[in-house]
Amino acid sequence: MMGSAYSACSEKSQGHIATSSKKRVVVIGAGLSGLAAAQELHGHGHAVVVVEARDRIGGRIWTSSKWTDMPLDFGATWIHGTQGNPLTDLADKINAKRMTTSYDRATTYNTSGELLSNSEEVNLKNFRKKVFRELKKAQKEDPDVSIRQAIEPLIRQFEESSESNRFINFILSGEIEQEYAGSTERISTHFYDSAQKFDGNDDLFVQGFGVIPEFLAQGLRIELGQVVKEIQWHQPPIRVITQKTEFLADHVIVTLPLGVLQAGKVRFIPELPQSKQTAIANLGMGVLNKCYLRFSDTFWSADVDWLGYISASHGEWTEWVSFNRVANKPILLGFNAAERGRTIESWSDRQIVASAMQTLRKIYGDSIPEPIDYQMTRWATDPYSLGSYSYNPVGAVPKMRQELAAPIREALFFAGEASNEDYFGTAHGAYLSGLRAANEIQNIS
Repeated sequence: MMGSAYSACSEKSQGHIATSSKKRVVVIGAGLSGLAAAQELHGHGHAVVVVEARDRIGGRIWTSSKWTDMPLDFGATWIHGTQGNPLTDLADKINAKRMTTSYDRATTYNTSGELLSNSEEVNLKNFRKKVFRELKKAQKEDPDVSIRQAIEPLIRQFEESSESNRFINFILSGEIEQEYAGSTERISTHFYDSAQKFDGNDDLFVQGFGVIPEFLAQGLRIELGQVVKEIQWHQPPIRVITQKTEFLADHVIVTLPLGVLQAGKVRFIPELPQSKQTAIANLGMGVLNKCYLRFSDTFWSADVDWLGYISASHGEWTEWVSFNRVANKPILLGFNAAERGRTIESWSDRQIVASAMQTLRKIYGDSIPEPIDYQMTRWATDPYSLGSYSYNPVGAVPKMRQELAAPIREALFFAGEASNEDYFGTAHGAYLSGLRAANEIQNIS
């Protein structure tokens, strides 16, 4: 589909390097980390080929152009924290127009669909303080436990069907599960928030996040529709075997998502070292799914960006984004994370839309119209990602990400958001990991 656009290997950029230092590099995966690595090495004159299972580039960055007036991101959507973020520099370089959503423009509805009263607002704020106080306390205690276990003393004080319990679940779903994509039954209290953050706004792209991989792919040789089955790395040249052919390389950069590594979809011969296998097995691959609903008109608050709903069932349509203010489009985006996100993947599109509409009718009344169209994601069952992004479950420690990132001899190099200890679970983390892997190859004498 897109192969020919990226097949021209620019001679010009190779001219300034002596052929003796020119290396053959196969990059597995045309996501952000793979393209960043490939572009960097290509710029230094190496012979780089990117091998991608999908029929498109971008990996977990995937912009849908089904609605011609509003490109939508199925994967990464925002530049999280624009200050000092390398993706801001890339976006500036290509003059990519951006819009800013603001958490200050948020409104929350209670289980009956009413706007929170002043006393409910105060109540929610107090519960938030209590939840994070319990977590801070548990971070200082051993052994590590799941977030759900850490706040068990707080949960036990209330009836399961009580408003207090719903408030706690709303905080766990909206502020932890939707953020980290893992279930609070599994997420590590010690390390759930161990990533660093950039300051600044959350910006999204007017043309979709896809403009970044499109830019990084320029001039690269990219082989689409190549599903890697086996990597034989015991002696040079390394053989990367796909369902169609094989590629020979001096060095291979593996950017397979954690979910794919965990599923053992690709055979490594010989097997990966034990430390790397342990890291792969112990880190967590989370799920965050999106459901975009398009309406003929906006029936919700026109100037609000974020809508919260305190659901009676944990994690059920608790968080929404409105594209009315930023893009002037009557589109709502509902999220489902963690176990709830996984569960609904087996539902039909119709069932998912009906479930979403049930929540919206609770808030805005039975007379609101049906959507005129919808688009949705199913990342957990996507065979080339098997999840959305990684998190730290109980049993994982941040050092495991270093072990996942560590090169093996001078043969295999690893990149991808899961390999970035400082910025896991983010697009900028993926990008920076690709640059790191490229530099590791560059530094081989």
